[in-house]
Amino acid sequence: MLDRVLLFAVRQRVFVVLLAVALAAVGVFSFTKLPIDAVPDITNVQVQINTQVQALSPVEVEKLVTFPIEWAMGGIPGVEQVRSLSRYGLSQVTVVFKDGNDIYRARQLVAERLLEAKEQLPEGIGEPTLGPIATGLGDIYMWTLEAKGPKPDGTPYSLVDLRVLQDWVVRPQLRTVPGVTEVNSIGGWERQIHITPDPVRLRSYGLSFRDVVESVAANNANVGGGYVEHRGEQYVIRSTGRVESLEDIGNVKLGVHDGTPVLVRHVAEVAEGKELRTGSATVDGEEAVLGIAIMLLGENSRTVSKAVDDRIAGIRKTLPEGVEIRTLYDRTWLVDATLRTVRNNLFEGAVLVIVILFLLLGHVRAALIVALAIPLSMLFAVAGMVRTGISGNLMSLGAVDFGIIVDGAVVMVEHILRRLGEAGHSLGRAPTRAERVSLAYEASREVARPVLFGVGIIMIVYIPILTLSGIEGKMFRPMAEVVLLALAGALILTFTLVPALIALLLGGRVSEKDNAIVRAAKASYAPTLDAALRRPALVVGAALLLLVGTGLLAGRLGSTFVPKLGEGTIAIQPARMPSISLTRSTAMEGLLEKKLLAAFPDEVEAAFARTGTPEVATDPMGPNVSDTYVILKPREGWKKARTQEELADRMAEALKSVPGQAYEFSQPIELRFNELISGVRSDLAVKVFGDDLEVLRGFAGKVAGILGGISGAADVKVEQVTGLPVLTVEVDRSSIARYGLNVADVQEVIEIALGGREAGEWIEGDRRTPLVVRLPERIRNDLDALRNLPVPVLQQESAEEAPGDGGPTTGGPRSSPSRPSPASRSSRARTTPCASRCATRCSPAPWPNDSEYAMKYTEKQVFEIGLPGAREA
Repeated sequence: MLDRVLLFAVRQRVFVVLLAVALAAVGVFSFTKLPIDAVPDITNVQVQINTQVQALSPVEVEKLVTFPIEWAMGGIPGVEQVRSLSRYGLSQVTVVFKDGNDIYRARQLVAERLLEAKEQLPEGIGEPTLGPIATGLGDIYMWTLEAKGPKPDGTPYSLVDLRVLQDWVVRPQLRTVPGVTEVNSIGGWERQIHITPDPVRLRSYGLSFRDVVESVAANNANVGGGYVEHRGEQYVIRSTGRVESLEDIGNVKLGVHDGTPVLVRHVAEVAEGKELRTGSATVDGEEAVLGIAIMLLGENSRTVSKAVDDRIAGIRKTLPEGVEIRTLYDRTWLVDATLRTVRNNLFEGAVLVIVILFLLLGHVRAALIVALAIPLSMLFAVAGMVRTGISGNLMSLGAVDFGIIVDGAVVMVEHILRRLGEAGHSLGRAPTRAERVSLAYEASREVARPVLFGVGIIMIVYIPILTLSGIEGKMFRPMAEVVLLALAGALILTFTLVPALIALLLGGRVSEKDNAIVRAAKASYAPTLDAALRRPALVVGAALLLLVGTGLLAGRLGSTFVPKLGEGTIAIQPARMPSISLTRSTAMEGLLEKKLLAAFPDEVEAAFARTGTPEVATDPMGPNVSDTYVILKPREGWKKARTQEELADRMAEALKSVPGQAYEFSQPIELRFNELISGVRSDLAVKVFGDDLEVLRGFAGKVAGILGGISGAADVKVEQVTGLPVLTVEVDRSSIARYGLNVADVQEVIEIALGGREAGEWIEGDRRTPLVVRLPERIRNDLDALRNLPVPVLQQESAEEAPGDGGPTTGGPRSSPSRPSPASRSSRARTTPCASRCATRCSPAPWPNDSEYAMKYTEKQVFEIGLPGAREA
């Protein structure tokens, strides 16, 4: 087989050269399609299920939302692990599949089970959604919107205004960029229209929070009436009823009191407000609006990052005057730096090999023929990488050794040169073309088998790496595959292109003499070899001593899974007390960033952070945790450190002056990988499972104590699972039973008044602003005012019941009928509101022509608000 290949190569040498040119063209084209990133993507196949849950404590989120979803995911084919996270406002369940599963099939299986899980969730508690199709390398581009001047009307831009621009100008345009699966937002406040009723006014008109919600929702809609034909034309019928201004909302009718219509503006204030946010962002110590572009799984991060950057440049032209977009993090920076490192290493290695070939072979054209195998074998490997889906990164490309690649070609060329030189010496003239072709064939036949075995043995060394699985396989298997592809390409070129080019290009007489370098090497080697052969015992003993000595030294060396890639960005994760508010945590994060900028002006270019959970919960955190990104300047200008690790240690020392925080230092990609793979943000994590949380905390503390005693262990800590203060509203069931109330009646008041409830949307062009009914902030933060919230009571009252007594003659309240609409209720009854808590039921005037039922609104003490000692995570 090899003989026929070699004979074909030397006889059809022009055709073989053309095939090599075609290979080069295919390789160059494939290089444009090669996915490029800084490091291999080691994220496992996983699907996230996020459920936004409002107004529930973490324990309730776990019981009512997380557990049913997690339970439903059991038994899905190919699932390796199911883990979950329950926080205020969020339930996240992560379903991890075994390697090799298709992500889209995995999402389909999870979506099918999610339909079953939704039936087990309480109504109206939240809608589970699948997370974006992304991995640990997904956060490729981050930016902030900054106000550089006032608005056209002269007023300054607020964080609400910037968030509106982010959500309705920037985000829609970036979501259309090919390769972007999601655009996330954090910071500022989502714009809302707040309808904030005054409880005293509501009570005076006999209204409730539900009345406001229902009335606003009922008076904010457009309807259609089909069409009519008129004089040969067809008119589509539509009725416009949506609110178009704050004044329209204030004029919504709630009911009638003493013959006078009661409007929203009579009992509530209508104004723009802010959401109850779960996350914030800071840039250089000041609050800001942060945007994040998330890359679709499997895309080329360098290409997508550049496309996002180009679109950002176009978006700048569409922003209003006084607002600018500032790029904070661009994956292209890291990828380009990595590519420069790989390119320089490959180029320098190739040049070194070529120089050595020139010096040792002593023949320029022969050295060029061997050197040609380097780029062609790499282009062959690139074509194979694109075909097999291997990305180009520091691990896959940086491990290529050109010395190994050209080993077979060097042996082939050197032997053919020797045979040509011997033939010229014996013939006394230069071989003819036919003789040169014959000699090239014969010489290549003589070394073909040794070359095949030599390169084959090198390739066999890499085969065990192909058997690695898990994270190890994702990290090192691409490296072995690329090296094997390059060696296979070099072997093919050695048996085809090298003989063909020698037969085609090497004319004239070929010298078989050694050059000066080779002669000098032989001159020094010969006496050394002679001395070694005369004293074999001494040489073997010295070799054994050297082996033992190096073995002892190797035992004292440290080891690591893989050297850390310097990303050019430091990620600092400060952790604060669990009970801290988001506002206070944001302020402390601002102090941290300002400290870094002041202490390291020559090293730090920018500092920004995400605190809490963003809108799309790809990276859920509590308000006590921040992800701080420290963008570094070029290392040439550093003055306080020489390496990134040393700079991180200096930063840790400097931040000790900022109290109330514990720090963990890492890098953005490294931090994200750790979190997605294991659910924690550390290199090593020990999880303790059980039923009793207090017992688990005790064991976790013992584990942390043992790990902290290990040499080299740093930032050992136990994840906080308690300490979050909870304001508990405990319903007095005996009291609500006396007044004919259900628990849901009391909880509805709490939900609307404190948490807020949407009553529709205000649509302005393509922008949608929620209409939210809730208490004003001055009342929401007043515990005494919350205790006095009026609860509407719907009771049955017999006609024989004496007015003003403590209850009906039957001995207690009857079951409640259906609640009338606000307008009909207000027009049928005049309610005498209570000015203070009532010890007994109030007696309003009965409705005309109604001898059996009476709707009564009164203020009753039916619940208690307290701060119990128990705290939840």
